[in-house]
Amino acid sequence: MDNPLFPEMNPAKPTTDGWITAHCDGGSRGNPGPAGYGAVIEDSQARIVARLSEYLGKQTNNFAEYSALLAVLDWAVKIGARRLRVVSDSELMVKQMKGQYKVKNPGLIPLWEEAKRRAAKLDRFEMSHTLRGGNQEADRLANEAMDRGMGKKQGTGIREQGTASSAPQYGSASLQKEAHPPKPTRQVFEGLVKNGVIHLIDGELPDGTLVKIIRE
Repeated sequence: MDNPLFPEMNPAKPTTDGWITAHCDGGSRGNPGPAGYGAVIEDSQARIVARLSEYLGKQTNNFAEYSALLAVLDWAVKIGARRLRVVSDSELMVKQMKGQYKVKNPGLIPLWEEAKRRAAKLDRFEMSHTLRGGNQEADRLANEAMDRGMGKKQGTGIREQGTASSAPQYGSASLQKEAHPPKPTRQVFEGLVKNGVIHLIDGELPDGTLVKIIRE
């Protein structure tokens, strides 16, 4: 239903004959912890046609990243888009979707398989990696989704735009609110050092995470 008081809630009808570009992001506070995703979608004329955002309950960062990708793919398929370009700051997910990394985490395999199935419905599908600074609005929407799920007070204004898809039905992605985020649990990640930089073999850590390095 049209709302003339808030025209920004009625985005332009997307053109489906050119490339649709989606910036998507997912995050988790605690990994696992309260998680959410956000996405900003533009048509071939660089007009924003949708903003997607959803709280996912207690999940990992990677689960949230894949949830964002699945939501974008679902949206594109439903509107009849033929060419989709996805920009994400998750290097792991981008390389897994390109076949450069194997998906080793059992919890991510069904999400990766579903993303491949949905992408196959398009004529063209591309993914590229960007640093977090190039994904700011999607990151903001993901954080707002987490705030909503955790019961934090939101400011006024338009938060979501377009048609948001439901969270993927894998694992325990419930939409329940959590009054307090759980305490971080100790986790073990494998990685290697190259040029003085630690590269994780599988998994991601949010900025600000305190780590202890044990050499083997």
